[in-house]
Amino acid sequence: MKTNTLLVTGGAGFIGSNFIPYFLESNPNTKLVNLDKLTYAGDISNLDVGLNNSNYIFKKGDICNRTLLEELFNVYRFDGVIHFAAESHVDNSIKNPGAFIETNITGTYNLLDVAKNFWMDGPNQVKEEFKNARFHNISTDEVYGTLGKTGLFTELTPYAPNSPYSASKAASDFIVRSYFHTYGMNVLTTNCSNNYGPKQHNEKLIPTIIRKAISGELIPIYGDGKNVRDWLYVLDHCEGINLVFSKGKAGETYNIGGRNEKNNLYIVDTICGILDKIRPISKSYKEQITFVKDRPGHDFRYAIDASKIEKELGWNANENFESGIKKTIEWYVKKYESKKN
Repeated sequence: MKTNTLLVTGGAGFIGSNFIPYFLESNPNTKLVNLDKLTYAGDISNLDVGLNNSNYIFKKGDICNRTLLEELFNVYRFDGVIHFAAESHVDNSIKNPGAFIETNITGTYNLLDVAKNFWMDGPNQVKEEFKNARFHNISTDEVYGTLGKTGLFTELTPYAPNSPYSASKAASDFIVRSYFHTYGMNVLTTNCSNNYGPKQHNEKLIPTIIRKAISGELIPIYGDGKNVRDWLYVLDHCEGINLVFSKGKAGETYNIGGRNEKNNLYIVDTICGILDKIRPISKSYKEQITFVKDRPGHDFRYAIDASKIEKELGWNANENFESGIKKTIEWYVKKYESKKN
């Protein structure tokens, strides 16, 4: 599917700032507008690539501002939207759930509804100019709740969110779904497993482990460290998003996972072991590991069955955890060391 002008929301965040350079390189004839509020989690320096690409435009703004969205659609006449913008840190959602309701639910509704009104004359009446326009919603595997020691999340797994964050994302997914079934709008949703890689915010698990380790601080691990996640290298996720947006079937959901289930003990042990080799100090970094009180409602295990996107669209993760984490550690060590100098 060919897109002339794409709106990306939240493109200064972790996944968005990795996706934009990937998309611009893969789609050299598409103009891309990045709308980002630049909250604490957004970093415009993540997108230095845009400075020398005439197809890239940055706009600072909030998806909760409906008037702004309408103005942008009227000026740029978007025929595609990829919606990353979201509050995403579970700990923050426990402390301040209202911000998650506002951005993830109200903001998604505003964006979806403005796009629908711009592209369509009424239910199942798409304007000829926008007959191929589509809205891609980026979501999370956390909407499915938690797993025991076995089993995988599929696209048919019932939603059972357990945190204000995952509940707000589940609600946004349902709103997107309803616009397909009620209005016939061309929408897609992807639910991904835990992403890792360059440009992730310091508050997340892997950057925190690396940062604390090289600064000589205690490395905090929740509970007993046995919570399991499926880890997906961010550039593999970007490739999956691009495939779904260009080739996915309207109204469908696609799960994107790395098939790399690891518990937090393995994560911290692996990172410390690699740091012991590439940045040795007088003792092992593992001696800095400490266990802290678990957070409320901490899901035990997430794991995604990515068979659908693999079989239907030919996607496969290029990185396993061991190869991806080495690249990730090298990027963060360089980042944190450069700040010291």
